[in-house]
Amino acid sequence: MTPTHDRPLTLMRPVPTGSAIADATAALKTARTAWRGRQQAGRDVASFPGRAALERIVETLAAALYPRRLGHFRGLEKDEDGFVVAKLLAATTELEREVAAELGYWEAEAGGSRFDPNQPGTIVRLFAAGLGSVRRLIDSDVEAAFLGDPAARSVDEILVCYPGAIASLHHRIAHQLHMLGAPITARIISELANERTGIDIHPGATIGERFFIDHGTGVVIGETAIIGRGVRLYQHVTLGARTPLGARTVGPRERYARHPIIEDDVVVYAGATILGRVRIGRGTTIGGNVWLLTDVPPDSIVVQPEAQVADAGGAVTIREALAAAG
Repeated sequence: MTPTHDRPLTLMRPVPTGSAIADATAALKTARTAWRGRQQAGRDVASFPGRAALERIVETLAAALYPRRLGHFRGLEKDEDGFVVAKLLAATTELEREVAAELGYWEAEAGGSRFDPNQPGTIVRLFAAGLGSVRRLIDSDVEAAFLGDPAARSVDEILVCYPGAIASLHHRIAHQLHMLGAPITARIISELANERTGIDIHPGATIGERFFIDHGTGVVIGETAIIGRGVRLYQHVTLGARTPLGARTVGPRERYARHPIIEDDVVVYAGATILGRVRIGRGTTIGGNVWLLTDVPPDSIVVQPEAQVADAGGAVTIREALAAAG
């Protein structure tokens, strides 16, 4: 039986000509037709991965990755693998349908040629083969958060509650799918994390192990960003692209390698904005609210001028004011 939410809507009674509904329907048809006419001819508008389905898939994959904490498995340890098998079968079966829908959408991009019928299954099999590595990367992110946040009481608290860990889990899954040739499927998964956490990581971004986003709201990481091991970001950090001033066109370097490279063990504090294909050297600390457009050598500290306290006697730094107060 077709699920209720997939059934086409059926008009139960005629709509009177000239009514508000009839006028709205006609206006929407005009807008819809104009939009489709401006898009690439021949694209299969009926084929596209489903947002609700991908949300279910991520939830099921999370249960397979973490049977007890995210899957709520309460059975014996000897039965745990059986639980994981059931979750993986459910997730990969549905994922293959969504990937097939995406490939159908992209076939017009290939000049009308068709993908191999086995391509969705191949993508999903390769994805499943990498889930062990995905789990290890997420584990390293959770451990980095536990070591880096004195407020954390346990690694389980981080996995279940921390926005950075939630975003990391989604990104590690989405990145694999992006690399395997399902970019829209991957992008929808990344946007599900963005909705939940306020952390926007493009699935194309390459991120090393032990990645920790503290607090997290407002973090933006662009498609071609490369982030090394042991990097920590705070809230409202942007690793974005930069269009050169006055440029009317964007060259290959700006288009295909347009986001920062962050080397190992870098800390970027809240509100910092790093734009363009700049390199932040290993072990560097970027202070809060810094606006950065150039490379930074390793082991540097980049900060803004210290804030000042203004009073009748003139502006002094906060440090000077504290010293004067004794």
